[in-house]
Order: sequence, then structure tokens, then C-alpha cells
Amino acid sequence: MRRIELEIYGIAPSQIKGSYSLILSETSGDRKLPIIVGQFEAQAIAIPLEGINTERPLTHDLFVLMGKKLNFTVSEVFIHQLKEGVFYASILCETTDEKITIDCRTSDAIAIAVRYNCPIFTTDEIMEQAGIVLEESDIEKPGRDNSHEPPAGSEKNIISRYKGKSIDELEQMLEEALRNEDYLKAAQIRDEIDKRK
Repeated sequence: MRRIELEIYGIAPSQIKGSYSLILSETSGDRKLPIIVGQFEAQAIAIPLEGINTERPLTHDLFVLMGKKLNFTVSEVFIHQLKEGVFYASILCETTDEKITIDCRTSDAIAIAVRYNCPIFTTDEIMEQAGIVLEESDIEKPGRDNSHEPPAGSEKNIISRYKGKSIDELEQMLEEALRNEDYLKAAQIRDEIDKRK
């Protein structure tokens, strides 16, 4: 079975309310692998990619802290099965003495891979089944919105509401979003602030 290395290409609001499309891309090819994840799972992946510092460690951060204390690391993530529309993944943990493979949700595996900066792999068979080719304009980078005409009521339309706010109002909203641990919203507000600087 040929393994294909993937990288995180972007996160975009899904047509399913409250969910996001996590887009993985072949490192040596044009195919993309879209995986539907929930809002909290999308946040867990986007936070380290966006460089957002949280007041308290999130679950995946705790996993990394435990790894440091127990002297293990994660060397790779492997999305090894697609069954009835559900992706199955595992993480390969290594100590000085052994290698251990742990089954986990794909979204958790990717959130951990981001924190360990380790490679993500899948099979050629999964890419044949679920891989697609997308235009560059169809995807937004994690936490970024590049839409010009968002549909009413969509996540992108919510982002456009920030445009009428002053920098001071946006900074207050950013602080509140961070306090409430709404990190995707915080990333969107921060992006709007950055556009104005």
C-alpha cells in the first residue's frame, strides 16, 4: 500500500451548519482531501496554526505536556481507513524503547500533528476514493476569510460584520473572544485588525 504525505491546506466553513471542511493536500500532487469536522475540532487545529496563545492549555496541549513529562513524542499521523464516509486515523508515539500506535479520531490526530509538527500520511486508495482537485480560490487558509460576497447567514457573512467596527471595538471583541475561548472568532477578529494596520 503506497502512502501519501499530506499537509494542512486550509479550513473553510462547511455547508453543514456548525461544521467546517478541513482541507488536506498532497505534498507531491494536486489532490485535496476534505474532512468535515466540528467547530471545536476546527478550533483545536486552527489555534496553533494561527499562533494564538490560549489562557489555559487545551486538551491537545495537555497531550503534548504529558508527552514531555513521560518522555514520548509523536512521530507521525496516519489516516488509514475510510469507511461509510468516516475517516479513521492513528498516531505513532515513540519513546526511547518502543513505538506505540494509538487509534484516535482523525480531527484529534491532526490537532496533535500540528502541535508536534509531525508528518500526516494517508493511502493512495483513500485519495482515489475521496481526493478532489480544487481551484485555489475555493479554499481559505485557517482562520482567514478571502470571500468577497458572503451568502447571508453564513460564517463568512458574520465575518463581514467586523468591517463596520472601530479598531478599539475590535480589540475589545478580541479580548472577549479570547476570554470565552472562542479562538476561531478571535482569529477572524485579529485578521480584520491586521488588515487595517
